[in-house]
Amino acid sequence: MSHDSDFDYYENMAHWSFDEYGIHEECLTDWDLYGLLKGLARPDSRILDLGTAGGEKVLEYYPDCAEILGTDYSPNMVETARVNLAKSGRKNISFKVMDNLKMDVPDDHFDIVTARHTITDPVQILKCLKPGGHLLIRGVDKHDCWNLKLIMGGGQGYNDPVPVSITDYENVLRAGFADVELVPIHTREYFRDKETFKAFLETVPILMDDSIEGGPLDEGLLDEYISKNTVNGHIVLYRRYYGLSARKP
Repeated sequence: MSHDSDFDYYENMAHWSFDEYGIHEECLTDWDLYGLLKGLARPDSRILDLGTAGGEKVLEYYPDCAEILGTDYSPNMVETARVNLAKSGRKNISFKVMDNLKMDVPDDHFDIVTARHTITDPVQILKCLKPGGHLLIRGVDKHDCWNLKLIMGGGQGYNDPVPVSITDYENVLRAGFADVELVPIHTREYFRDKETFKAFLETVPILMDDSIEGGPLDEGLLDEYISKNTVNGHIVLYRRYYGLSARKP
């Protein structure tokens, strides 16, 4: 999706949660953004989280430290994050509306910048990090749900000439970061029945792209995928993410 269509999508998704689908996830790769973050953070650290959405991940998984700022392009998402913050009772956390491509934060201020499933500009991120500061990115690769996209004939990133993971990796290198590492992340998500699986696909952007015309899912193609990817009574969705870590020299 484009930057503007992303905005419309997430504005409408501000009060939605993955929890309602009862998905069981199995991670096959030993790369954990939250574990890396906790290993890097100190009590005096300042952390910036880009694409914070409703703030749930920040509030649940981010360590206590001097400052955590979560930003999102969607005002509705930020409003949800502030409601969740008030319920949590956590301190030293704030949320604000910000476009990742027009960052409005101080230079040389943050010790760690995280970005989860969102567009980034590594040049602007480098500016806001202190020397020696760290960048952690977790994103969705072109080949996410690739066997599903092949059956359906398209989906998010289907026609991208280069996967987003490679583009991000190259942009981080060009921006001047050091110790840049890119790791493919493989996970499996298990769904209890077709109705839940179909509702999930009609909500998330996996199959939302110019390569597939709008409208309801093709039931025949959906049944074909399910027949080939059901294990012990559960429908399996094979996810492909990427993890990227880097340091400001």
